[in-house]
Amino acid sequence: MKHEFPEFHQARVAVIGDLMLDRFYFGKASRISPEAPVPVVNVDRLEDVPGGAGNVAMNIASLGATCNLTGVSGLDEAATVLKQRLHSVGVNCLFHQSRDAGTIIKSRIVSNHQQLLRMDFEERFKPELATEMQSLAEQVTNNAKVMVLSDYNKGTLSEPQFWIDTAKQKDIQVLVDPKGSDFTRYRGADLITPNMTEFEAVAGKIESEGDLISKAQTLIKQLDIKAILITRSEHGMTLIRADQPEFHLPAIAKEVADVTGAGDTVISTLASALAAGQDLEYAVTLANVAASIVVSKLGTSTVSGPELKTEYERHQGLNNTDHSFCGAVTIEQLKIAVEQAKQRGEKVVFTNGCFDILHAGHVSYLQQARAQGDRLIVAINTDESVTKLKGEGRPINTAERRLTVLAGLADVDWVTCFQGDTPEDLLRYIQPDILVKGGDYDKKGVVGWEIVEGYGGEVKVMGLVENCSTTAIVNKIHQGR
Repeated sequence: MKHEFPEFHQARVAVIGDLMLDRFYFGKASRISPEAPVPVVNVDRLEDVPGGAGNVAMNIASLGATCNLTGVSGLDEAATVLKQRLHSVGVNCLFHQSRDAGTIIKSRIVSNHQQLLRMDFEERFKPELATEMQSLAEQVTNNAKVMVLSDYNKGTLSEPQFWIDTAKQKDIQVLVDPKGSDFTRYRGADLITPNMTEFEAVAGKIESEGDLISKAQTLIKQLDIKAILITRSEHGMTLIRADQPEFHLPAIAKEVADVTGAGDTVISTLASALAAGQDLEYAVTLANVAASIVVSKLGTSTVSGPELKTEYERHQGLNNTDHSFCGAVTIEQLKIAVEQAKQRGEKVVFTNGCFDILHAGHVSYLQQARAQGDRLIVAINTDESVTKLKGEGRPINTAERRLTVLAGLADVDWVTCFQGDTPEDLLRYIQPDILVKGGDYDKKGVVGWEIVEGYGGEVKVMGLVENCSTTAIVNKIHQGR
C-alpha cells in the first residue's frame, strides 16, 4: 500500500511527562589542571535544550504538529529557560510549577565532540505534585488525537493510570515510553515503546526471535494493551500486536554520532504520524527513518518534517518498493522475511560471497541475480572466514561495513552474515527458491546446489564481468604505493 507523507500540521498531540533541561558547556581542553589530574575546559559556549518530555515535545513541534505539554517543574531559572525554548518552536507549555521543587537539570561538559562529564541536578518529585498536576488534564488534552506519556521515573507520572483513563474517555490514543520493571502501571495503553534492555527487565532474557514474539504477546494480554514496539539498536525495531504477524524494520545504516534522545524521536514521530491519521505500520516506518537521522547528530536533537520527508523518500527509492522488511537482518529475521515473501507468492533468490570491496562486477552480478526473482538475499562471510579464504590483510572492510554498503543497493532486499566458511546451514534453514552464483563452471560447482535441488529449488550460474575482481583491485593499490 502506497502512503502519502503525513500532513503533520493537522496533528495535535498531548505530552505528559518528566521535564528536564539539558545544559551543554562546550570548550577546548588543552591542558591538565595543576590541582588534580583532570582536564581543564575553557568554556566558550553554553547551549540549553529541552530534554525528557520537553525533547519529545520539541520533536513533535519540529515535525510541524501541534503539541500541548505538561509536567512538574520548579519555579526557577531553568523552568523559565525551558519555556522560552519550547515556546520558540510553538509548544504550548502547561507546567505545574512548585516553589518546593527544582527543575531537573542535566549538565554536560563537551570538548572536541567528546562528553567529558555529566552532572545531574535532580530530586524525585513528591507524589502530591503529580496529583496536583492532574488539574491540567482538560487543558492539555484539548483537541488531542494522541497522548504521549514520557516516563523517566522522576515522579511526574507516579499515577499514569489517571492519564490513560482520561485519554480513553476522550477517544485519544495513548503511547507510553516506559521506565522501570513494572509495566502494569501502563495497563490499557494503546502502545508501549521499551528498548530491548527495558523489555528484558520485564519479560526476561530473550533467546531468539520466536522467544521475543512469544513474550511480547504474553505481555500484551497481561497488560490489556494493543501493541509493543521494541527498539533494538543495531537490530532495528520490532512491532508486535495481538493476533497479527510481527512487523520488523532493520536499522537504517548511518554513522552514529550520539544516541541521546533517539527514543524520544521514535515516540514523537509515531505520535505525530498517528495523530495525522496514518496507520501504525507506516508510523513505525517513519519513526525508524527519524531515528536514523537523529543518531547521526551530536547531542539532544530533533528532526524536521522536510528532513524526514527527504530521508524517507531517499530510503524508499533505494528499495524501489513499499515493503518494510529490508536491509541488514539477523538470520532469524531473514527466516521470517522469507516465509512472509513466499506466502505472498514471491520468488526468493539467494547468493553469497565476501563482497569485500564492492566494484562494477559485483553490481552487474547482483542486478542479474535480482532479475531471476522477486527478492534478493545476499549472505556474506564473517571477517574470520574472509581471512581464512583470502589470506592475511583481508577483509579490507569489516562485516558491518560490507553489510551497510550492500544494504544500500537497489537490487538487494536483505543482507545477512553467516557463520562458517559456506552458507550450507543457512540454505537448509531458509530454503530460498533460487541459488545463484557467478562463474564459468556448471551448477554442480556451486556450494549447496544439492541442498537447494533437494527441496525443489533451482540453481543458476551467472556470468561475471571480465577483468574485475577485488583481489586485482587490492593488488593494484599495493603496486601503486
